[in-house]
Amino acid sequence: MHLDDSIVAIATPAGRGGIGVVRIAGPEAKHIAAPMLRLPHALEAGRALFGELIEPESGERIDEVVATYFASPHSYTTDDIVEISAHGSPVVLRHIVEMALARGARLAEPGEFTMRAFLNGRIDLTQAEAVRDLIESQTLFQAKVAAQQLEGALSKRLQPIKIQLVQLIASMEAGVDFAEDDVSMMPGEEIQRRIAAVRAPLEELRSSFAYGKMVHEGLTLAIVGRPNVGKSSLFNRLVERERAIVTATPGTTRDLVSETVAIGGIPVRLVDTAGIRAAHDEAESIGIKKSYEALADADLVLHVIDLTTIDGHQEEEQRLMERSAGRRRLFVLHKSDLLGRDTKDIGVDKQNGEPVLTSAVTGEGIAELRAEIVKHIAGENAAQQESGFLTNVRHQQLVDDSLKALEAASGAVGSNTPHEMILLDLYHALRPLDSITGETTADDILNLIFSSFCIGK
Repeated sequence: MHLDDSIVAIATPAGRGGIGVVRIAGPEAKHIAAPMLRLPHALEAGRALFGELIEPESGERIDEVVATYFASPHSYTTDDIVEISAHGSPVVLRHIVEMALARGARLAEPGEFTMRAFLNGRIDLTQAEAVRDLIESQTLFQAKVAAQQLEGALSKRLQPIKIQLVQLIASMEAGVDFAEDDVSMMPGEEIQRRIAAVRAPLEELRSSFAYGKMVHEGLTLAIVGRPNVGKSSLFNRLVERERAIVTATPGTTRDLVSETVAIGGIPVRLVDTAGIRAAHDEAESIGIKKSYEALADADLVLHVIDLTTIDGHQEEEQRLMERSAGRRRLFVLHKSDLLGRDTKDIGVDKQNGEPVLTSAVTGEGIAELRAEIVKHIAGENAAQQESGFLTNVRHQQLVDDSLKALEAASGAVGSNTPHEMILLDLYHALRPLDSITGETTADDILNLIFSSFCIGK
């Protein structure tokens, strides 16, 4: 990939639309674009001009367009960029690309515009990854989190940690290199204190991954229970439309029904399952088997209990509770509109929190249920919504590597290991942090990251 090439690509999604944008970036961007545009005057930096798209040879008009010129270095990639906004016809957009290719441009690789922005120092690697996350956002909260990362939230949180680590390395290097000049070696207690000062915020950052991963990837929530306890009615309430069939006949749901909704800004895939009991026929047996599979695969289990019939089915409820034991689960005491009763005698596992009373008919408890779901999936990290938490596995693994190296350094200090060897561990702790922001990232990792981008971005 050559940074001095001029590249071109369609920057808007495939298909037809009101507007489509073709982006040309590189030193020859203006020269490539000029012959295909008929404008009232020459392109000016930072100004959009209304004009016509024409055939360069004949001058024949093709479309009305708006052309915008961004002069280097004040552009997304820091190159000269010309963006041509035409009507969103795939034929017209492809023809613009073909005309640019004929004048010496090269078709951009997937993610090449953003890679250029990174390689030219316009953004760091966490910000480049945030561009992809912002494009792929399914909820507004995901978009907000990605926008925070795009502003450098994670890099800003890492920067003071790296500064402390670099200062420790520099002080120890000075003691090793200039011992003959009466530069004192740092005492072991001081090294341990400063290592601990680096580890504490890094461990706090690592703990944010559980919540960040949920925000980034979403999760699956399985609604389970005996037949006719109101699972499908509750599912419809959470989805906010009649998605699952609801009848008074026990065992109506025979197959898994799923829908993705946003709860607390996190994409949650709700799965309505077949009622679990002794099967009456082959179809129901298959449905119950799928219910157990959904229970096993779910990130969170919503165990629905019918308040009106619990007294006659204690053993069945207990067997189902045992089946989901050890999993993250939330108990829902349903049909509260039909029976007002003291729920203290309901035998549910309070380690998972207090059960939620709900009614799909009146809507009672639905808001509280949504809040409990958010609490269960976010845990104590829900307060970390402000900025700078880990959202992808690459970052989490690198923070883990850094913490392991710091732990090794701390152990080496306790064993009175020479400072030269301790420094090796400290450098091993620094390199993963550099890799998060891209300061020391290998080409193969860069190619892997940017290959997942769409062409034109």
